[in-house]
Amino acid sequence: MKLRSLFFAMLLILPLLNALAADPPPVVGLCIAAPQRSGLNDFLKFMEEELGPGGINTLVLRVDYNYAFTSHPELQNEDPLTKMDVKRLVSVARKHGIRLIPQINLLGHQSWHTSMEKLLTVYPEFDENPSVKLPEEYEWPNEDGLYCKSYCPLHPDVHQVVFALVDEILEVFEAHAFHAGMDEVFYIGEEECPRCAGKDKAELFAGEVNKIRDHLAQSDRELWIWGDRLIDGKSTGMGMWEASENDTHTAIDMIKKDVVICDWHYERADPTAALFVLKGFRVITCPWRSPEVTRVQLEMTDLFRQNSPPGKKDKYYGFMQTVWSPAESFLKQYYSEEPGATEKGQIGSFKQIMLHYDTAQ
Repeated sequence: MKLRSLFFAMLLILPLLNALAADPPPVVGLCIAAPQRSGLNDFLKFMEEELGPGGINTLVLRVDYNYAFTSHPELQNEDPLTKMDVKRLVSVARKHGIRLIPQINLLGHQSWHTSMEKLLTVYPEFDENPSVKLPEEYEWPNEDGLYCKSYCPLHPDVHQVVFALVDEILEVFEAHAFHAGMDEVFYIGEEECPRCAGKDKAELFAGEVNKIRDHLAQSDRELWIWGDRLIDGKSTGMGMWEASENDTHTAIDMIKKDVVICDWHYERADPTAALFVLKGFRVITCPWRSPEVTRVQLEMTDLFRQNSPPGKKDKYYGFMQTVWSPAESFLKQYYSEEPGATEKGQIGSFKQIMLHYDTAQ
């Protein structure tokens, strides 16, 4: 009788345990470019009517140089967001319990196609390899097969500049975390750099990650980065974009474990989140434009969390949709009335996430 009673008790308890295991992870997020000033009201409306009610609790805004910096005004874009604009974003985020995290690309992505970003435009001495020129026409890749330059992590003056931007943007966003980008770093440890030539590329990458992390830790803030440079692109077959083929991947064993890894895969549901968790990191799985891949990634994240040993479940820290078009065009697509427009691409992926975690709740 006791065994029979226990059996029926387990039948009652198991659905509850399964429901608890399917709870949304700590991060259900969206990563998108910060809106232009002209589109700010529409973006605030989107936060109010979609993100908050949709269960999105984290918003990473790729600010870069779209802010009216006072520490280095020479580095701001034309017509940037002002302090008052940002405070409006902060207010709406706080109202809906959305964690707001600003991003400025550090180390890599200091250019895009034919456009140099502000840092290397104003401070060309920070360029890791100035001999690599951008194409003269709007086309890519450049003659190396790449499209983004890097700053030199060992230049004696670069951190004085970039950390001033980081500190200012964190203060105005009232943020407790900072996203430094650091994806697709192809130019590092270049032979023409008088400081980096001959140095181990993984050590250079890890040194820069830890330097940024340590700076943020002084004000009790955490660092988020993309994870591709920490994956071996050769042994995994993932290649040079979603992983590293320039020997930075062993940095995974050199960087501090409280760095949050944003693990992006767009064409397949590669299970690399498990790699980062086994190495001791918190990891956020990041899809883009395939609703089907996103669905598989969501199911995989649930399975990882449900089947993790003690202490590992919450290291599968969450899920975050990435958007690589301007905020304004994303919103236009999001609110499109064209039949089927919101069921495909990055909009379809994003709606998969909101539906999945709304159901889980």
